[in-house]
Amino acid sequence: METQSNRDIVVAALKHAAPYVRMYRGKTFVLKVGGEIFATTEGTRALVEQIAILHQVGIRIVLVHGGGPQSTQLAEALGIPTQFIQGRRVTDEHALEVAAMVLNGQINTRILAACRDLDLPAVGISGVDAGLIRAHRRPPVNLDGHDAGPVDFGFVGDIESVDADVLRAQLANGLMPVISPLSADRAGTLLNINADTVAAALAAELDAEKLILTTGAPGILEDRNDAASIVSYIDLEGLQRLRDAGSLAEGMLPKAAAIEAAINGGVARVHVISYKLPDSLLLEVFTNEGTGTLVVDNVGTLSEAEQAPVG
Repeated sequence: METQSNRDIVVAALKHAAPYVRMYRGKTFVLKVGGEIFATTEGTRALVEQIAILHQVGIRIVLVHGGGPQSTQLAEALGIPTQFIQGRRVTDEHALEVAAMVLNGQINTRILAACRDLDLPAVGISGVDAGLIRAHRRPPVNLDGHDAGPVDFGFVGDIESVDADVLRAQLANGLMPVISPLSADRAGTLLNINADTVAAALAAELDAEKLILTTGAPGILEDRNDAASIVSYIDLEGLQRLRDAGSLAEGMLPKAAAIEAAINGGVARVHVISYKLPDSLLLEVFTNEGTGTLVVDNVGTLSEAEQAPVG
């Protein structure tokens, strides 16, 4: 039999969450999740359980997923070399085939299966579907700190435009889009796009209330070698300061670029949280303190509650 103490905890939790439910009901969140969490059925289910709760209280969720670790693992099994330059994957023709198999096949399907098990109505699509994302192949680029000449990332796409009408239709019908970040150019050539970049573009196009990025780190770190140096909140000026100081490296660099694009595109709040912390998504949405890093255009606009330290 449930004790009075347990009942009091449940009631207190519901009362605490109620203002957030009222605030976010009917609003759109874009959630980007890296492939790491989908490595196991248990990890996938733990995330989808949290998403299902957000859906059930009336928050519209658009889920964008990556698949980097699985793509690397399959490429290695097939004897295909994997190359990264400044946190971004170089995608040749063989690597593109691997990405398509992993993103559209393995991971998207695994997420949809977990959603079915939890009665969360979801539909899987990619950037190719209904012209959702139009892109062109990225030309060779010169990168700061890379002295070997222009870098050709291969079949990697840069976004030209986003037509989110298909997502709005799905959301209006109570569905959750689950999006693979593959797209194509005008000639139908498949292109791989960084999932953070896709999520940021969709969040801006959908006028999302929040963009939430998950990572293995607890959030954005002042010292990337010290997990305890988490930054509770920061603005774009502070983000540039961390970049200049070398605190952002490898996979965090494209995340920082995506954060800037989202905020400059009109998304007021971007959150960076860890998938390793249990229920981090719910804690970030339903508490003032959250669990990771909140990024805004200007920290001067934050309330005192939003500036509470992570604890």
